Amino acid sequence: MSYFGTDGIRGLFGKFPITPDFVLKLGYVTGQVLVEQNKNSNKKPSVVIGKDTRLSGYVIEAALQAGFNSAGVDVHMIGPLPTPAIAHLTRSFHADAGVVISASHNPYYDNGIKFFAADGRKLSDTMQGAINTKLDDVVEGHADYTLEDPAQLGKHFRINDAKGRYIEFCKGSFPYQFDLSNLKIVIDCANGSGYSVGPRVLRELGAEVIAIHNKPDGININDNCGSTHPETIQQAVVTHKADVGIALDGDGDRIIMVDETGKLVDGDGILYILATKAETKAVGVVGTQMTNMGLQLALQKQGIALERAKVGDRYVMQGLEAKGWILGGEPSGHILCLDKSRTGDAIIAGLQVLAVMAQTKKSLSQLTEGFSLLPQCLVNVRLEQMQDPYDFPELAQAFADAEKQIEGRGRILIRKSGTEPLIRVMVELDDKQQCDALAQQLADLVKKVMA
Repeated sequence: MSYFGTDGIRGLFGKFPITPDFVLKLGYVTGQVLVEQNKNSNKKPSVVIGKDTRLSGYVIEAALQAGFNSAGVDVHMIGPLPTPAIAHLTRSFHADAGVVISASHNPYYDNGIKFFAADGRKLSDTMQGAINTKLDDVVEGHADYTLEDPAQLGKHFRINDAKGRYIEFCKGSFPYQFDLSNLKIVIDCANGSGYSVGPRVLRELGAEVIAIHNKPDGININDNCGSTHPETIQQAVVTHKADVGIALDGDGDRIIMVDETGKLVDGDGILYILATKAETKAVGVVGTQMTNMGLQLALQKQGIALERAKVGDRYVMQGLEAKGWILGGEPSGHILCLDKSRTGDAIIAGLQVLAVMAQTKKSLSQLTEGFSLLPQCLVNVRLEQMQDPYDFPELAQAFADAEKQIEGRGRILIRKSGTEPLIRVMVELDDKQQCDALAQQLADLVKKVMA
């Protein structure tokens, strides 16, 4: 079976596969693959392990470390830092892989594990396949997971200056000739892994910073805060008369911004600004199937191409590499600026928007003038067991009829979630009332036929 979803392995802590026993085996077999691929006989392979602020991270961290050490792999323990920090530090330490313990924007009771290759990119499909094969053998009891010679065991090390290294990396992505001394910024840290570094980066660049949801206790991560619950930061920006708001998610790779009036600027809005308002206009942008048609139309007016990839930042990355472009992302706030970072990074993406504000001397609301999104409605249908809706002729015909009905005015997208047993029904249309009605109609039909 395949243990990997669209973004690593994720689930409810204490339920397979997010159990200490499975995680130990995962660490061991991943370590085995690294040992087999190790071309330097003078040193053991090494990995960097970081995490977000979930209480269960302590358990998973210990199990992973034991698994890697048992396979003969050295482990550098980073502690709580954003996912993109682990990608950066994996490259900085010349490690063979990076591991992040996080369920991103999910509630505290979920957790997950995602991997980076040595170059800071998401793990390749080939590498995932090799891990999967070995995992099947170990999980089914066909293989043991202990080293015969204890002299070959790996060690683990605590890295004390990781936070400072990442802060300097982020600051280095901001133009040296500008600072943020004229801005008051509210940052919502989602009680997640950016709770410390996010405010510090902004303060050290000169901003007046108001940090909210920056006191994690292990279970308040993403709890009515952060990029998936932006209502709080919208109110905070208005209350504090701030110039801009930045909302992170639990592991610091998604960003949603708020202008000085309290209006949301999502991932599509951020891409619009970076593609069209920066000193150098983008050649092209890679979005996803969820990218709003409004962004596509706005970019076309500027002569900028938009390519759509499958949902997931790994597919955005693949699209960028195929085109040789540097800017891409998702409406949810995964933004890739490949001239600054090797992976989606909320803090660095936010800094690039702030840099455009500094360069143009314009507010965030001024930078989005004239840009609008088509009304969009997303309805999730939860299933007992995941199935493909297009396998049902009645549904396939209904989807085709709906597409024909709104041709030229909008679009529909029906897709399976990569992390939960959900069918996501999305409709974009130039009329909001019709948009909402059509989305609910299709979702009700999916539920009737599949649930």
